[in-house]
Amino acid sequence: MTRPSFRGVFTALVTPFRDGALDEAAFVALVERQIAAGVHGLVPVGTTGESVTLTEAEQRRVVELCVTTARGRVPIIAGAGSNSTAEAIELTRQAKEIGAAAALVVTPYYNRPSQEGLYRHYAAINDAVGLPVLVYNVPSRTSVDISNETLERLSRLPNIVGVKDATADLGRPSLQRLMCGEGWVMLSGDDASALGYIAHGGHGAISVTSNVAPEACAKFYEAALAGDTRSALAWQDRLIRLHKALFLDASPSPTKFALASLGLCSEAARLPIAPCSEAIKPTVLAAMRAAGVEAPSCPS
Repeated sequence: MTRPSFRGVFTALVTPFRDGALDEAAFVALVERQIAAGVHGLVPVGTTGESVTLTEAEQRRVVELCVTTARGRVPIIAGAGSNSTAEAIELTRQAKEIGAAAALVVTPYYNRPSQEGLYRHYAAINDAVGLPVLVYNVPSRTSVDISNETLERLSRLPNIVGVKDATADLGRPSLQRLMCGEGWVMLSGDDASALGYIAHGGHGAISVTSNVAPEACAKFYEAALAGDTRSALAWQDRLIRLHKALFLDASPSPTKFALASLGLCSEAARLPIAPCSEAIKPTVLAAMRAAGVEAPSCPS
């Protein structure tokens, strides 16, 4: 398989709900807004998309809606992670059948496999499904940290093409680039440190902030990847407060509040994620304004 070139900002889409069910019309509108703003790809049913509280049918439907709405205008990287290898294989197979360009597969959570177990997990997916796979490393959520040495082994497999790195450890991309080769895709999973990640050789990010400020994020990543440091720093300064504000409460509740304030979807999340705390809403709105995103004053 020819390794794909994923570069730029890929939005980790929220999944909007209304009256407890998927709000399909709102989701389609969010996808269209993202593409119109110039983002470089979309990631449905990841962590920000509340994948763990979606039913199997809902997960499939969200990916279908994303792929059919995008119509090939940007690549779709579908979330396909599970702490069961068999289920991760099935979700990856489903992503391929629907037409996603790749699958994003988180390291198995809760059961805390060894590095050998992690290697075998991804090797099994590689062997079972002919679809590009990005490893999602987010130790703060999974309690397991896949090492650069294990990623080096995985990089030799034809379908394991890169990583979403949410560790914010900026030494990792330099070492990974040397260990895994120039064809290895490296996307940050941490908006606030993505500028440094790109400076170390990263190719972009899977972003939460671009849900709210897609145009600004697209311009930031284009400047950073073009080596335009002055412009990239200016966009970073404009966006940094929003990067931080969207994680002042359990994600994605602040992001959904921000989108609701723009009239784009309900702020409803599924338990155990509670609605955004009233105490942080003014901070989120102020950060939106600093990023150039118009929003009304915090509702009383």
